[in-house]
Amino acid sequence: MSTAPETSAARNLGRASSEDGGLLRRSWHAMADVLSPFSSTALAALPKNPQGLRDRSTRTDRIPENQNYGTMDLPPGVRVPKKLATPIKVEGKVWLSAERTWISYLNIALLLGTLSLTLFNATSDPISRRFAYTYAAISILVMVYGYLLYQRRITMIRKRHPGSFDETAGPLLISAALFIAVLSNFILRLRE
Repeated sequence: MSTAPETSAARNLGRASSEDGGLLRRSWHAMADVLSPFSSTALAALPKNPQGLRDRSTRTDRIPENQNYGTMDLPPGVRVPKKLATPIKVEGKVWLSAERTWISYLNIALLLGTLSLTLFNATSDPISRRFAYTYAAISILVMVYGYLLYQRRITMIRKRHPGSFDETAGPLLISAALFIAVLSNFILRLRE
């Protein structure tokens, strides 16, 4: 008799989890909402523009206001076209290039993380452990830098920023940190 309430409770528990979509699905959606650059909180954090389109996000034909195109006389029956402000379209390749850069930073961070994990598990030498921690820290910094750069670039794309998207300081600092870590590892191993 004690098994009947337990089985009905188990059935109710199973029904409740299937109705909710499961713990894994709910937590996946919660994490995707927090970490996604296109989440509702990230989109709400973008600045609002009540004035509509800005000057730099519209283009207008550079046609002089007078009827004679400046110094040219137009043939009879030919009129100067009206100026129309049209929004600048952002092509898909612009968004994809920003994502491709983010993925390449993730690739570098993953390779450095794999190197640090291999170095950490391969030996119990204290110097190797220190350098494993160093490579892991560099890997985390590369991942954070890549994410911040990606967020900055997609914000610039959304705002139709006409400026340069180049970033030269970050890759230089990453390369310098890796060079110093490998060089100091080499020097310490030669001294042993």
